[in-house]
Amino acid sequence: MSNLRKIGLGSLILTASRAIVNALGFISTILLARLLMPEDFGLVAIAVTLQAIVSAITDVPVSQALIQLDDPSQQHVDTAFTIGLLRSLAVAVIFAAASWPVVAVFEEPRLANIMLALSASLLLSGVVNPRRALLQKSLIFKQEFAIEVLGKLGAVVLSIAVAFIWHSYWALVVGAVSGQLVTVIASYVFVRYRPRLDLSEFRSLWSFSGWMTLSNALNTINWRSDQLFIGKLLSPTDVGVYTVGDNLAQLPTREATLPLTSALFPAFSNLTSNAPRLAHAYTRAQGLVTAVALPVGIGFALVAERLVPLAMGEKWIPSIIVIQFLSSVFALQTIGSLAQPLALALGHTKTLFRRDIQLFFIRLPIIVGGLLLGGLVGVLVARVISGLIAIGFNVSIVKSMIGQSIVKQLTNSWRNILSVALMAVGVEVTSMLMPVSTEWFTQLLQVAALIAVGGLIYLGGGLLIWLAAGKPEGPEAIALDWANKGQRAVRTRLAR
Repeated sequence: MSNLRKIGLGSLILTASRAIVNALGFISTILLARLLMPEDFGLVAIAVTLQAIVSAITDVPVSQALIQLDDPSQQHVDTAFTIGLLRSLAVAVIFAAASWPVVAVFEEPRLANIMLALSASLLLSGVVNPRRALLQKSLIFKQEFAIEVLGKLGAVVLSIAVAFIWHSYWALVVGAVSGQLVTVIASYVFVRYRPRLDLSEFRSLWSFSGWMTLSNALNTINWRSDQLFIGKLLSPTDVGVYTVGDNLAQLPTREATLPLTSALFPAFSNLTSNAPRLAHAYTRAQGLVTAVALPVGIGFALVAERLVPLAMGEKWIPSIIVIQFLSSVFALQTIGSLAQPLALALGHTKTLFRRDIQLFFIRLPIIVGGLLLGGLVGVLVARVISGLIAIGFNVSIVKSMIGQSIVKQLTNSWRNILSVALMAVGVEVTSMLMPVSTEWFTQLLQVAALIAVGGLIYLGGGLLIWLAAGKPEGPEAIALDWANKGQRAVRTRLAR
């Protein structure tokens, strides 16, 4: 099978996987939001944020190192497992011991037991099967599909069950730990591997992973610390509103684009010896990602005002503004976002670290300043500003790696941006014409109608703009090519 067909098949498998995981995650969030209070989410979010920061500081991304290696051996895999095991043991102990100081800082005694429970999840994260990375390198994703779906299903079922029975924040904790446990078990069921302790290839893995560890640590502190500041200066309820809104805002853009972006790192890795092909592949992939992300992310922001009360109840209305701000900026940030897999494929991890440390010293003061000056809304404005700055850093990195100018990168998406602008106007006008209703079914029909109107305007407007521009190469041409191939395949089957 050709590399291009493998990428296509891999993307389809990952699309199915992420669609199921996305659906499970969305259903879980909606049900848990109805069963629990914003304060419950905020309390657990503080502990989970601390867990993410501690995990990132100590993380050694050995899976990415295995993918980047030309010919990883059994010793490389065993070393990856050993590094993960030793690291998880250390970080679980550190995280558990830190629970008492954290209680003193946040003046919230319930955090102690939550952190002790989450330390089990940290321990489990270190024993996941490292051979999964070799299948990803070969663009084989069927096993990854099963592992991801089962892990998410385990987390969702147990968290909803606990929430339904006890209506307690422990539902969120149980979901996190059980999901990790199911993922570990499934990784060994679907991918054969007998763990062995070995550190013989530590140096070769660390040469790639070292900069990634520093980069991931800075990234996590940079993009997660705002929840800690809100928890300290405002309240757990505000953290809950912000966290749930943030998670929901990420969901459409992330899940719509992740199937493609997940396959890009190994795909780019296989093209590093051919610079023109790599540059062409990047341009095509970036165009596709932006074409999908912009309407999905901005569309979600447009319907949030009607969707949130319908799906989650009146107590979550304060999260609407969070979704509106962040869903839009997440969509825009996909412009240049493929700098990450491109840099990883080329082994430019130090470049990513430099970007992350610069963003760290820019973003953190903006977030703190926004919080002190404007509270929660100030944080949202700061997120928009820092997100736009991040786009500039990413397109600069791409220019340095493949020579594509910043102007060309930004103008590659002008048709998509114009189509989304038309969509936004159409959806807003349609929404203003709709009467306010308290009937659940009517509200559901209104949301569905807004989504349909937005989709039709984006697709129809995008097609007209593309035709007016002279049918240039881009996501529109790729989509039409896929549609024609699908049509021919159907006709061939019917003719048999």
